[in-house]
Amino acid sequence: MMVPDRKAIRVDLQLISDMIEPHSRVLDVGCGDGTLLDYLVHFRHVDGRGIELSTEGVKTSISAGLSVIQGDADTDLKDYPDDVFDYVVLSQTLQAMVQPKVVLENMLRISKYAIVSFPNFAHWRGRLSLAILGRMPVSKTLPHEWFDTPNIHLCTIHDFVALCRRLNIVIESQKILDSDGRIRNVSSTLFSANLFGEQAVFLLSKKKS
Repeated sequence: MMVPDRKAIRVDLQLISDMIEPHSRVLDVGCGDGTLLDYLVHFRHVDGRGIELSTEGVKTSISAGLSVIQGDADTDLKDYPDDVFDYVVLSQTLQAMVQPKVVLENMLRISKYAIVSFPNFAHWRGRLSLAILGRMPVSKTLPHEWFDTPNIHLCTIHDFVALCRRLNIVIESQKILDSDGRIRNVSSTLFSANLFGEQAVFLLSKKKS
């Protein structure tokens, strides 16, 4: 796999990269073919590791010289020691987790910061599809039909913020994005973000005791 330049990766992945300090210890959970991890290693000079469920993704990542193991975040994150990473990234994968709450807790147990991105199920187009057509929405950020989607725990931005409050997780920053991953200039209110954001990226940390 060729080393990508900034234009070769999705805009939301560039945004995630910008949240990560150079030379950090990073775990990319559900790293896929290693696109983000490869970028972080070569352009942010991180000590990067990855965990990926699919055999094909692991093979592609390893062939690119990346340190990636095959594993399931739902069950395997518990085996990592506390505070071993500076950042753990979960990009567009939270909704496919069997136990998203447990995964989030483990991410912040093993790292100082967690970066989570996900599609927002409360976007106005999705609401319109349900209200007018009576159909589950299909869009650029939610491209699968209801019967073949890997997503099993779809949530809204409001839902995610509520979960963070419940778990005493600190939201360091949040970015509301359109379907192409570009930052949307919406009101800072939760209602506006929930209605007009098609996806979101959150930088999280543990609440200091």
